[in-house]
Amino acid sequence: MKLCLATNNAHKIEELQSLLGEKFQLQTLNEIGCFDDIPETADTFDGNSLQKAMYVWERFQIDCIADDSGLEVDALGGEPGVFSARYAGEHGNHENNMQKLLKNLEGVENRAAQFRSVITLIINGIAHHFEGIIRGKIIHEKRGSQGFGYDPLFIPEGYDRTFAEMSIIEKNPISHRGLAVAKMIAFLKEA
Repeated sequence: MKLCLATNNAHKIEELQSLLGEKFQLQTLNEIGCFDDIPETADTFDGNSLQKAMYVWERFQIDCIADDSGLEVDALGGEPGVFSARYAGEHGNHENNMQKLLKNLEGVENRAAQFRSVITLIINGIAHHFEGIIRGKIIHEKRGSQGFGYDPLFIPEGYDRTFAEMSIIEKNPISHRGLAVAKMIAFLKEA
C-alpha cells in the first residue's frame, strides 16, 4: 500500500518506514509533486497534523499520513510544544533549539518532560487520529549522536540513555512516534 508522508524530512521518513515495514511504501511530498511549504498554523499537534494531511488529500487525492510531534516540558508550561521545531526562531535549527531549552531550564530542578506525537491518516478522504506519548526527563547536556531534534537531551522513563544514544531499532518501539504508529498499524490491519 502506498501512502504519502506529508514531509520531506529524511529522518522522519526513515524512522516511519522502518516502523511500517514492507507492506507500506512511503512517498515523500516531492515524489508526489508537492513542492509547497505546507502550513502549520494550528495551536495544537492534532490541528497541525490534520491540517497537513488535509492539504495533501485535497490537492492530490492521495492517501496520506501527517504527524505533528514535539517536546513538552512540565516546568515550562508545556513549552516548546507545537513550536518545538522553531523554538529558537529558525525552523529545524536543532542546535539552537536545544541551547534555548537548556538556557530556559537553568536552575530548574523539575526536568520532567514528554514527547508527544499525533498522526493523522487519511484514507479515501476519511481522517483517523493516533497519539503516542513517552514520558522522561531533560538532562543538563547533550549525549549521543543518533536521532534528531531534542533526542540528545531526552532520557525516557525507565532508561539511562538518551534517545540519541539509542539505535533506531531500540528507539522506535518506545518513541512517541513509534507508539502512535503502532496504533495506526493496528487500525490498518483491522481495516
